Amino acid sequence: QVQLVESGGGLVQAGASLKLSCVASGRTFSSYAMGWFRQAPGKEREFVASITKSGENTYYSDSVKGRFTISRDNAKNTVYLQMNSLKPGDTAVYYCAADRRAILVITTNTADYWGQGTQVTVSS
Repeated sequence: QVQLVESGGGLVQAGASLKLSCVASGRTFSSYAMGWFRQAPGKEREFVASITKSGENTYYSDSVKGRFTISRDNAKNTVYLQMNSLKPGDTAVYYCAADRRAILVITTNTADYWGQGTQVTVSS
C-alpha cells in the first residue's frame, strides 16, 4: 500500500509560478513511475506529466510542455511539479499518481495509487 500526499497548491496570478510536492509513504517509492494529473470543474481528469522510476526520463502533455517540469527525489520519497508561466486554463485540482507497471506513460486507468489532490487557481 502506498499513500500519496500532495501539497503546494494555492491562488496565484497569471504568469506566476508554483511548485507542487507529493510525498509517498513506504519504502518502495523507487519502484513506481510517478505522474501528475489535473481535473478542472466539469471536466475529466487529464494527464499532465510523468517520470520514470529512476527519474531519467520525463513526458509531458502538449498543454504544459515547456512550462512545467516534473522531477523526483527517491531519497525523500517525493515527486515535484514545477509550474511556471501559469495560465487561467491551468486552474484545476492536481493529483499525483503512482504506477508500478508503467515505464513512463501513466493513464487514469493504469495508476495504482492516487493522492487526495491539491487545488491550483490561477487568476487573470
